[in-house]
Amino acid sequence: MSLPQRVRLVEVGPRDGLQNESHPVSVSDKLQLVQDLTDAGVSYIEAGSFVSPKWVPQMAGSAELFAGIQRKDGVIYAALAPNLRGFEDALAAGVKEIAVFAAASESFSQRNINCSISESLDRFLPIMEAARLHGISVRGYVSCVLGCPYEGDIAPKQVAAVANELFAMGCYEVSLGDTIGTGTPGATRTLFDVVAGQIPRGKLAGHFHDTYGQALANIYASLLEGIQVFDSSVAGLGGCPYAKGATGNVASEDVVYLLQGLGIETGIDLDKLITAGQRISDILGRANGSRVAKARLSA
Repeated sequence: MSLPQRVRLVEVGPRDGLQNESHPVSVSDKLQLVQDLTDAGVSYIEAGSFVSPKWVPQMAGSAELFAGIQRKDGVIYAALAPNLRGFEDALAAGVKEIAVFAAASESFSQRNINCSISESLDRFLPIMEAARLHGISVRGYVSCVLGCPYEGDIAPKQVAAVANELFAMGCYEVSLGDTIGTGTPGATRTLFDVVAGQIPRGKLAGHFHDTYGQALANIYASLLEGIQVFDSSVAGLGGCPYAKGATGNVASEDVVYLLQGLGIETGIDLDKLITAGQRISDILGRANGSRVAKARLSA
């Protein structure tokens, strides 16, 4: 399969990235990050999460955050809303697109959200109905698609079953997440080939963590399978609190550099993206997780 001419990146740094950082981040700093990403040409930014701050302290203030975003035409500012209360809060904050998530692993589902996969999917039904009534788009995530910290390998057909449930209930796109970063290119190609037997490839996305250093290779393997949407996190922010040893999401800067080298358009200014990543890294007092950024900034 030939490589696509254009790829859409879903920037998850402000949500999936920051929620797993130990350093507290103010709403004003989050707003600066969202503005920096917007200025860099990012067209999809997952900016916050409407969950209880008791469980995810870093996502406190998401309503204030969305109220302060200087929205740019053509840019989607989305939020995670895992339950009906979260959806209602997101709606009140003016969010136009939300995300929901399920796991491909029963053990991970139980330890992450204290319910079975089936129960988690049932919880989404009222959210999907409310979203339809209010014209809100819903994107779905499936975690642990290439491995689980408790069960090990996950069968592609199990991933396909969960992804298909999300797609059938109304998620316009389903992102398959290698939560613990153990996937390899061969397994990635097999996964997308199996899942694409139930869901069109144009409705699938890839979400890769770089624990074993395979994220960029897995993205390339996904491109060969016709996948044209990828989640990434500026400066490689984040990880997974429920997956021991899991490092952050693949760095957006590294993905853009890879795609540019392949002649694939993203609409993103790499230099401005590097500036955005370094600014938030400085605020967090952490090393920049992007190899491209570190190389460019030290040159």
